[in-house]
Amino acid sequence: MTVKEYNTAVKEFADPVFRFIYRSLKDRDRAKDIVQDSFEKLWIIVSEIDFRGVKSWLFTSAYNRMIDVIRKESRFTMVEYYDDSSLITEDLTSDLNEVLHKALEQLPAIQRAVILLRDYEGYSYQEISSITNLSETQVKVYIYRGRVSLRKHLVKAGLTVS
Repeated sequence: MTVKEYNTAVKEFADPVFRFIYRSLKDRDRAKDIVQDSFEKLWIIVSEIDFRGVKSWLFTSAYNRMIDVIRKESRFTMVEYYDDSSLITEDLTSDLNEVLHKALEQLPAIQRAVILLRDYEGYSYQEISSITNLSETQVKVYIYRGRVSLRKHLVKAGLTVS
């Protein structure tokens, strides 16, 4: 890949990769850091990679970095942590987008990631499999389970789902 192609990759893929990571982590600064790390890694191997595969490579790199961040954070335990999710009442709102984002936040990270890749970014099952290092069957199962959870959350929020 040439420097010009690298710059094109930055222009074309930085925003979609950022959106994917941000929707998964809900932390703008960490998402920016992960995207920057991915492009830095791409720059290091710029002469070794073909431009046609750069989009998939970037999503894979960002996804793997995000998983590393999640795993690292899960090792830390808060001394005074308690689950107060039962204290939160659901606002019955007609704002489907807000309700959907709340539902997405409640999904396990892997389900949220594959649903975002499939439904928001438009990747095929095979591409998601390649990005996440899961089998296509696992990807389909995670997407199915995630969609079932989302549907239940939407019904609970008083929205009809067909």
